Parts: sequence; structure tokens; C-alpha cells
Amino acid sequence: MKSSKKWGLIVLFVLGMSIFGYLQYASASQIVVSISHSELLNENEKGSNYNIELQFENPSLLILTGGNTEFFIIANNEMVGKGQLEPFTLQPLGSSYVKGTYYTNSNVDEESQSVKISGVTKYDIFFTSIDVPFVYYPTEEQARQFIHQN
Repeated sequence: MKSSKKWGLIVLFVLGMSIFGYLQYASASQIVVSISHSELLNENEKGSNYNIELQFENPSLLILTGGNTEFFIIANNEMVGKGQLEPFTLQPLGSSYVKGTYYTNSNVDEESQSVKISGVTKYDIFFTSIDVPFVYYPTEEQARQFIHQN
């Protein structure tokens, strides 16, 4: 009888941890990204190089360690630039500022109607890792600063 209670507790514990893990994965998938700073480094006929700082907000109860993150800048459904963010750590229910660089092509349309920044960050959690995609739609003013620096 004692053996069946022990197995019942083990099954209940595993089930509880699985549900908790899934809920935290779902929360980690809802990470909020916003631009805190962008500055022009140099410009030539081929394009422009920038420094960037993004703020990531972690809505989960997990410490998330992000590796190098590659992201793409898309304007009017066309890739106009790409960049990379440094590795970072997000504390549970906290936020973190992450620095990086990006490059945009010289043929960016000054009247871009829709701009989005998308990428995938690989987070290391305990004994596994998850890829969490992010998409950020900057405001019109942020898009102008981000792509054109006007």
C-alpha cells in the first residue's frame, strides 16, 4: 500500500512540474521587446551601421539566459537590414537592456509604411533550451529613428 502512495506522489509531482514548465514556457513566449536607444555609427553608399539598445521584459518566473540573437528589419515586407544582440540574462518578472549592432541597406524607402523587427532568441533553461521568436512593431516615429535617423 505504501508503494502505491509513493508512486502516486511521484506521478503527481511530475504532472505538477510539467504543467508549471508549460505555463512558464507560454509566459516566456510573451516576452515584450522595445527600442530604448538607436544611434548611427557610420554611413556610406551601401548602407548604414547602427548601435542599438533594446529592452526585454520577462513575464515568466524563470531566469532566462539568451545567447547571441540575430534579428531582421523588415519594411514593406522586404528585409532592409539585420543585426545581432549580445548575450543577456533576464531575471524572473524583470527586464534587461540588451546592446547590439545592426546594418541597413542604402535602398530603404523613406516612406516605409510598415516596419517590423523580428528574430529568434535561444534561451537556456535548466537542462534544456528553447527558441522564442519575437516580433516588434515600432511606432512610426521609432521606425523613422531606427531606419532613417531623421
